[in-house]
Amino acid sequence: MPDNIYKFRRTKRAKPTRFKVIADAIPRRHGSRYFFGLIILCVLIGFVAVQAWPKLKPKTARPADVPTTLSVRVIDGDTISLEDGKPNVRLVGFNAPEMGSRARCEVERQKGEAATRRLRELVSNGRSDLQQVACSCAPGTEGTDACNFGRRCGTLRINGVDVGSTLINEGLAVRFVCGATSCPTLPRPWC
Repeated sequence: MPDNIYKFRRTKRAKPTRFKVIADAIPRRHGSRYFFGLIILCVLIGFVAVQAWPKLKPKTARPADVPTTLSVRVIDGDTISLEDGKPNVRLVGFNAPEMGSRARCEVERQKGEAATRRLRELVSNGRSDLQQVACSCAPGTEGTDACNFGRRCGTLRINGVDVGSTLINEGLAVRFVCGATSCPTLPRPWC
């Protein structure tokens, strides 16, 4: 045996008792601690993913120019309500007479009631397609009382025919077209 190996075995570090103490020691299980931490991390990531999943799904937005078939309730001759929980819709392109206390005279009130009845009849006898359009309001006012009393704007077609055209042709409304950000004086030729 070479001389240097013999000397190494006789040094203090090479005493058999020292190796025995090391051999009798309980081995540390570092791997299990890391494994447990990895399990906890995976559970947390899974929990966050489940909570965030509905928020991560992209909302399929329907373009504004695509007609939508909805349940329509008639408010008056030129205003409808959709069963969607949002503000009423002012139908654009025409103006119908007012009803009740908003009418300026008895003739307007009667024509307003007739226009409302006719619009209800049209809606109940056909397929309703609403196309929402931008309201003709000052910038920043759409959706507020300063713009159409908070109403949205749109055109309504029943079986492909614009209800405004029908009401105008039957003498129950007048043509009323607005500009991009404002409207002319509201025509009310009934009184």
